Amino acid sequence: MEKRSAFPRVFWVANSIEVLERFSYYGIYMGFGIYLQHLGYTKGDLGVIQSIFLALSYLVPVFSGTFADKYGFKKVLIISYLCYLPAILLLIISKSFSEIALTMLTIGLAAGIFKPLISATVRVTTDSTNKTFGFGIFYWMVNLGASFGPIVMGKLRAISWDYVFYTAAAGIGFMLLITILFYKEPEREIEGVSLKQKFRDMGEALSDKKFLVFIILLGVFFWLPFWAFFNVLAVYINDYMDTASLFNSVSAVIGAGITKALIASEVDGIWRLNAEAISHTGFVIIIFQLLVSRLTEKRAAIPAFLVGLFIAAVGYVLLGFAVTAVSELMFLGVFLFAIGEMISSPRIQEYIMWIAPKEKAGLYMGTNFLATFIGATLSGIYTGLLGTFENMGHPDYIMYVLAAHTLVGILAIWIFTKTMGEFQELVE
Repeated sequence: MEKRSAFPRVFWVANSIEVLERFSYYGIYMGFGIYLQHLGYTKGDLGVIQSIFLALSYLVPVFSGTFADKYGFKKVLIISYLCYLPAILLLIISKSFSEIALTMLTIGLAAGIFKPLISATVRVTTDSTNKTFGFGIFYWMVNLGASFGPIVMGKLRAISWDYVFYTAAAGIGFMLLITILFYKEPEREIEGVSLKQKFRDMGEALSDKKFLVFIILLGVFFWLPFWAFFNVLAVYINDYMDTASLFNSVSAVIGAGITKALIASEVDGIWRLNAEAISHTGFVIIIFQLLVSRLTEKRAAIPAFLVGLFIAAVGYVLLGFAVTAVSELMFLGVFLFAIGEMISSPRIQEYIMWIAPKEKAGLYMGTNFLATFIGATLSGIYTGLLGTFENMGHPDYIMYVLAAHTLVGILAIWIFTKTMGEFQELVE
């Protein structure tokens, strides 16, 4: 067995930056639906902002990855922070729908500039001996930040929403210092061609009908239900589940003191779990990601990806039952979705990156974001649909529809690979 290569210092610096960015990003995003309802807006309003925010977050990487290849990762990272910081602080004074939408668009722009740069750093600092393990570590770091952000912000918003935004801005400021002081541009081959040529290369990549169809399938059948899960789950738990009962259940396992300190707040004399603190997969991924990566690293990417999707679909079904049957099924539903996510998401991102030449890492990661852009842009539809099901008296239907959507996706991608074949991964 080939010995796994050691990771260079910049690999760990980049992952540290990723933790802080996800802390700030998800710290705001996971509770954003609750915040918007606090201001009096509907789930339809929320869906509109989610779609335009995510659209920009995942359209911009198509171009920012290319700029990073041309001008350097470090410079473009700093530009993203200079967009991020003031936009987050503007949320403190933005109250009208148009103000909030424009502010979130600016945050989406900043996130979009940032997104491909750390994953591309991971790509150019790994090789065929450590690529799966390296992306597993990266994904673990993503979820470390994505877990602690909502935990901290859930506690802070019980005091004041302003504290949420100040804390998120502080996270971005710390990222800026780390990048300036410690991030060293990773060694990689630079093509030395014009930016225009890079856009032409992207067009050539998308002119491959097989690759384009694959990107569309991923967008519609993986990233759309994936983002719908994160869009709706916090408000789904907050609005339709007995969070006081869930508090008692969790307290019985880990103790009331720990529960109160970490993931609960007292509202009108009653302790309830903070929905944003439990409506994501970060806890499970922090514990199990490295193990799952080890168990799946020798398995073919596409079959492993499809298994992950099926497990996630089962998670959706249990989340539906959690509203109509036993509330505690929510924890099992999130757990199964997390298992599916940690199998499928890093494997498909790694898979696409490894069908790209190493010197085009930023470019191909940008192209890959087109798939996420498609799904993320459409995902707000499910938030509005949740409002429709709520009016019908069956909010649980949203989860059954998401499960069916994912199962259809498994079939569609399986048919694609059987009729058109898989892509060839490059080996170094």
